[in-house]
Amino acid sequence: MGNWRPQHYRTIGSEKGVPRDVLDAAVQTGKAIVRTDAQLEPVFTLRHLAYLTDCDYGLLRAIVGRSIQNPYRVFRVHKRPGPDGQKRYRTICAPDPQLLTVQRWLSTNVLNHASSSIHAASTAFAPGCTLLNAAEPHCGARWLIKVDVQNFFESISEIAAYRAFRGLGYQPLVAFEFARLCTRLGRKTSRRSHAQWRRAPWRRYKIAAYNHDQYRIGHLPQGAPTSPMLANIAMHGADEALHALARSSGLTYTRYADDLTFSTTALDFNRELASIVVRSVYRILGEYGFSPNVAKTQIIPPRARKIVLGLLVDEPNPRLPREFREKMRMHLYYIKKDGVGPARHAANRGFTAVASLRNVLYGLAAFATQIEPQYGLSIRKELDAVAWPT
Repeated sequence: MGNWRPQHYRTIGSEKGVPRDVLDAAVQTGKAIVRTDAQLEPVFTLRHLAYLTDCDYGLLRAIVGRSIQNPYRVFRVHKRPGPDGQKRYRTICAPDPQLLTVQRWLSTNVLNHASSSIHAASTAFAPGCTLLNAAEPHCGARWLIKVDVQNFFESISEIAAYRAFRGLGYQPLVAFEFARLCTRLGRKTSRRSHAQWRRAPWRRYKIAAYNHDQYRIGHLPQGAPTSPMLANIAMHGADEALHALARSSGLTYTRYADDLTFSTTALDFNRELASIVVRSVYRILGEYGFSPNVAKTQIIPPRARKIVLGLLVDEPNPRLPREFREKMRMHLYYIKKDGVGPARHAANRGFTAVASLRNVLYGLAAFATQIEPQYGLSIRKELDAVAWPT
């Protein structure tokens, strides 16, 4: 059964004097977990998790009990301006170092083995998923419909996280503790005052330390390594409903994080049908606790330029758009130009160090190689020939 061996567990437990009935119960729990996936790591208690991650048990218990005000460093980063030029920001929540260690462990040893809990239409975050996988199904489409989910991670509650871990076979208390470790309360907003985001004051947990007095329910934080896969699992029901809608409408459906894409090659599809699909998508999202970002919804007709996740899909294979090539051409021109070079160009573009610019350009070259190998390799060769300062 993968990495976990019940007989070895029994032997070690017996040597340490653990009662047989306790060992029997633990082995049954472990078997239930690895039955879901042989690579899943059984965890029996919060203290066991603290041992596996070499983290302080008291800290983890305090985080689960919400007695630590905010175990995240919260900051904003700029997003691309809106259609009206208005500045937009994304809120990032960077976990406390020990909490980050635990979340990374859960991501690697638990959530990365939860592929059976994720719908086939989901093409982000899971091991092996790429932008190419997400764009390819829509190549050659005549009509394209794109819908964005608003506040994606923040719309997924600790209840959904709990259900995700329970679905993987973990015991109720452990699943609850995992869910608390992977969510945060966030700010008090009008949205968080709705009944679905509040725990009834009369509802008390058996472990007194887990009853915080704010009665708010936590949500997935953007910035936690566990959030992407938990979001995929939580979206399974919505993905299934959206997939059924697409199938009944003769469309192909994929979801890359909060980006929903529908496409068709049908000759009899039209804008009226597309509008009906959009309204149905909005309804399904609402039924599952999500809201569409209406301003970003797009219906793209035949002969219009079609881009999915930054890739052109108007031909049999995804291609890099003209803007990407122009951007790379600009960078290469200036880093090789006499009187400019890497250092001055990095400063002109707002990079704090040449190494940052270098990493970005090599990253873009690697991305280009995935989409158009010959072009990507030619970019890599040009970057290798640059006299980068040491």
